[in-house]
Order: sequence, then C-alpha cells, then structure tokens
Amino acid sequence: MPPSPAIPRRFALGDFPLASGGTLRSAWLDYRVYGTLAGDRSNLVLYPSSYGAWPEDIDWVVGPILDPQRWCVVLVSQFGNGRSSSPSNAGPDLEDGRWPVDHRDNVAAQRRLLEEVFQVAEPALIYGWSMGAQQAYHWAVLEPQRTRRICCVCGTARTTAHNRVFLLSLRQALTADPHWDGLRFRGVPEQGLRTFALIYASWAASQPFYRRGAHRQLGFASVEAYVEQAWLPAYRRHDPHDLLAMLDVWMANDVAAAAGISATDGTGDGAGDPDAELAAALGRIRARTAVIAGRHDLYFTPDDCQAEAALIRGAHFEVLESDLGHRAGNPRDAPVEQRQLRAAVDQLCAD
Repeated sequence: MPPSPAIPRRFALGDFPLASGGTLRSAWLDYRVYGTLAGDRSNLVLYPSSYGAWPEDIDWVVGPILDPQRWCVVLVSQFGNGRSSSPSNAGPDLEDGRWPVDHRDNVAAQRRLLEEVFQVAEPALIYGWSMGAQQAYHWAVLEPQRTRRICCVCGTARTTAHNRVFLLSLRQALTADPHWDGLRFRGVPEQGLRTFALIYASWAASQPFYRRGAHRQLGFASVEAYVEQAWLPAYRRHDPHDLLAMLDVWMANDVAAAAGISATDGTGDGAGDPDAELAAALGRIRARTAVIAGRHDLYFTPDDCQAEAALIRGAHFEVLESDLGHRAGNPRDAPVEQRQLRAAVDQLCAD
C-alpha cells in the first residue's frame, strides 16, 4: 500500500549563508511528514531526496521499508530539485555556469528544519538512496554527535573518478545543446535532454537487466521506446538549470573536503593523500552504519561501497543481489529488494 498523500510543507530559512560563500536569498526547504512524532521525539527518520526525485517519486518507501507506525518520516527535498530552493525558483543563477551549493548546505538546512520545527537534535535514523546516501554520509561526518544511525543505499561518501565521468557526460549532453549560452538556457534543450536520457538509461539499468529483456517485460517494444517513454519524461519535467545544479552537487560530493580535510592544501589528518583524507573523514563517524550496494550498480559499485564501509567503525555492509542496477536501491516494484532493505533497517535499529 502506498502511503497516504502527505501535505506539502515549506520551511522558511530566510537568507541562508552558503558554505562556499554567498547567500541563498529567502531560501526554503520543501518537506513531507509521514507518521507521528513520539512524545520523547525519539523516532524521527530523516529521508533526504535523490537526484531529480520529487517527494511523490520516492514516498513509496514509507510502508514497505520505513514503517510509519513506528517512525515519523520526514522526507525533505534537497536544494536544487525544483521543490526546495533551486535555480528555477529562487536563484542564485548558475554562476559561471555552475551552482554554488553543496551537501554542507543541505545538511545545515536540514539540521535547522529538525531543530526548529520538530525540536529534534538527533534523528533516530538518516536513510538515503543515491544522493540521499551522500547526504546521510555528510550528516555522519559533519555532525557525528547528532547522528545516531545512517543507512546508505547505493551511494558513496565521495564521488569516484569513474562516477565523475558519467556526471561529466550528462553535463556535456545538456550544455552542448544550442540553447545553452554558457551561463543559462535560452530555450528548452530538447536535443540535450534526449542525449541526457540516453546516457542515464545506459548507466542506471544494468547489462543483465537489458539482457533478460526487462524493458520489454515493462511493455516497451525496444530500447528506443523505453528511453523515449520512460526516461525522457522524467528529465523533461525538470527545469534544465535544476538538472545542472544537482549534477554540480553530486560532482562535489566528498566528505573529506566538506570536513576541511583537503587534498589541495595538505592540511588536516590526511596530509594531502586523498585516500588517507577519506579514511580520516569516515573515521569520524560514530553512528551505527549500514552500507548497502547493488550488485550491478554502475554508479556506486559494490567494491567502492565496501571499501568505504571498511573505513567506518563497526559498519555493516551487504549487497542487493539484483539486476536492477542503480535502481535496486529504489525498488518501487521489486518486493524481494524491498524486503532486504526493510530487514537491514530493522537490524540497524534493533536496539
């Protein structure tokens, strides 16, 4: 059963200072609430959004994975997704073609939301898939005393070189469109969006997914029809400036840099070695941690996820044996994967 529709809510942040400098003027967070907050405020689960996801795309998790009878689930839209402050609705514009926001800002804004609206300083769990997992990692590194548990599904604490190639290809696809003038789009980048959707469809779903003809089982006569009818509409609905903004946040994803452990200046515990810096950052985590990878996820491979999990004290690591690729971590119509994720959450929160 899908959750009952939740009322869209807006948390006004005022003029919000960005970690990299500058300000989001009259900023806000869009959020939804499912379930009831306990009297002692001990059952709040923060559920940050993934790339391009609006609440109605991912709120199915409430029920199959996050039980609203047990948890008060706060689903919050990340900056840039078109529902919270984004280039399309609030500015600032893409400066030099890029947006000056990163996950430090998402965490800071979410912290204020929990404290000022819910009077919760320490959420019971932060659950995230993909870019949501990135935000969960940032919470655990930047707010180690406030973060009790994190469940990071198909996401990494630092964007890998291979993943960056994927992101750069998406950015190039959009900005190669003739409507891009170097700073903004002067029309709908239809050609760029089509290439964008093709790239996404080739990475998000796995080779075994296509090998067994899963796209045909979903009712599409060809891969071309699958991209045109299932993938392109998902991105065409977004303002393309928002798509670029979220890509920029994803590319900048690095908990070591966010924590001030920088490879460029040699400061901090890692002394200029990126691998040592990541280890130092993840070593700050005090939260009980579950890291869950998809067997055929091309963005965040099991090897990459497991290597990070090994740097986190006491982290539990497991793999979703699924051919859904990256979407194994968002298995709306896959009950086997849903049950595994629910079991992982239940185990993580057993005490």
